[in-house]
Amino acid sequence: MLSFGSLIEISRGDVGLSVWHGDQHKRKASGGRKRRYRVKRRYEKGSFPTETTSGKLKRKVSRTRGGNKKVRLFRVKHANISDSSGKTQKVEILRVIRNPANVDYDRRGVITKGTIIETPLGTARVTSRPGQNGAVNAILSPKETV
Repeated sequence: MLSFGSLIEISRGDVGLSVWHGDQHKRKASGGRKRRYRVKRRYEKGSFPTETTSGKLKRKVSRTRGGNKKVRLFRVKHANISDSSGKTQKVEILRVIRNPANVDYDRRGVITKGTIIETPLGTARVTSRPGQNGAVNAILSPKETV
């Protein structure tokens, strides 16, 4: 039978930490299980990945550790494309050609760092992290590397 004290401990430790980067779930070096000796801490809290896709602009500003902010891009329509001469233009993203991070991202059109996108200027490789930086910056690829 559960006592009132154990119910408080269970609810205190598991609320709001669905993504958790603590090490209490790991096993000891001997292979045995670790006993729970404390509740989860806020600094161990994680978050789900922001999978940026092409579409009407949708973003969210989230507070991170130290009071800093992350701009999470959920959908984006334009990218900042730089060519070899250093000139940068804001152009529309037509489609995602290839995403080396994950095969499934190709099909779904998710934009991450390293993704090859098609623009009116040609193909470009994404150099920023849209889910964390809040912008899609890319470098124009030479014509023959498609």
